[in-house]
Amino acid sequence: MANTPSTGQTWRHTIVNRRTILSAILLVLVIVVITSNQFWRWMYPIGYQTDIQQAARVSHVDPLLVASVIRVESKFQTEDVSHAGAIGLMQLMPQTAQWIAQQMRSEGLPYNPSLIGGSTADLSVPAINIHVGAWYIHYLIKQFNGNEVAAIAAYNAGPKRVKQWLGSGQWNGELSTITDIPVGETRHFVDRVFYNYNLYQRIYGGDKAWQAQS
Repeated sequence: MANTPSTGQTWRHTIVNRRTILSAILLVLVIVVITSNQFWRWMYPIGYQTDIQQAARVSHVDPLLVASVIRVESKFQTEDVSHAGAIGLMQLMPQTAQWIAQQMRSEGLPYNPSLIGGSTADLSVPAINIHVGAWYIHYLIKQFNGNEVAAIAAYNAGPKRVKQWLGSGQWNGELSTITDIPVGETRHFVDRVFYNYNLYQRIYGGDKAWQAQS
């Protein structure tokens, strides 16, 4: 006579089957969540979205590149002030902000008069800080003939030093060779900015509001 499973064995098999099914459902749910844009937007949020998009549109620069610089510079903390005196979301030096405001005025673009006067009171205001910083990124990209990598290096190290590196052959201005950048802080800055930029492009790039305007 064939052996029949006991009530205890049947119950154990039922529990195992239910656990297997539940585990499979949970695995599917996890896969769905981590492959959704909503999850990654929660993991990598962008603050001050409207201000970034508006400033980038005025300055003709990719808003996701602006957002990447902000994430690295301040992690979207408006009160951030560096030991060197750089202020706000985009960590702008007062002298640089003053010069930028003067250039924006000469181009007929909206500018903040208090910055031209040397005041730093408004430089921590998000909309003003982002507006000035976005223009500066665009200016640097033009200075380096459209080379965004060299421009971001110049944002950290200054355009004069980056031009010296390129002119002397110390660095060729490409992302794949940033280990040749002679200043460690700048190497790290460029690497982090473009790491975040690539992430943001994958997460937000399909959204029309975040697409670069020519």
